[in-house]
Amino acid sequence: MKTTPICALIIILGFLFATGCGTAGKNFDESLYKNIIVGTTTHKEIQAMFGAPFKKGVQNGYKVWTYEYNFYNSLGNDITKDMVIVFDRRGVVKSHQMMTNQPETGETTQ
Repeated sequence: MKTTPICALIIILGFLFATGCGTAGKNFDESLYKNIIVGTTTHKEIQAMFGAPFKKGVQNGYKVWTYEYNFYNSLGNDITKDMVIVFDRRGVVKSHQMMTNQPETGETTQ
């Protein structure tokens, strides 16, 4: 059987679509989340643990750093995780939260 260039292209594109993946954000070590202590951990310590944030912003007058990682796979093995840290005016953690679609690892949140 002779394969035409169009058929070969369709097969290649179908394969790429079926196995395609993409990422957004920067991966971070979520196991370090348990080391964050409200009222104690500073923005310098957060940056040392997780690197530069994916996004920075302001919420109700307080600095907010967001760490985000999203890995999408057409086969359904997606990974999403977001960590949001709010700092008080001194640069100390005021509040924080972690969200992920991965199974819980037994860690507690504040």
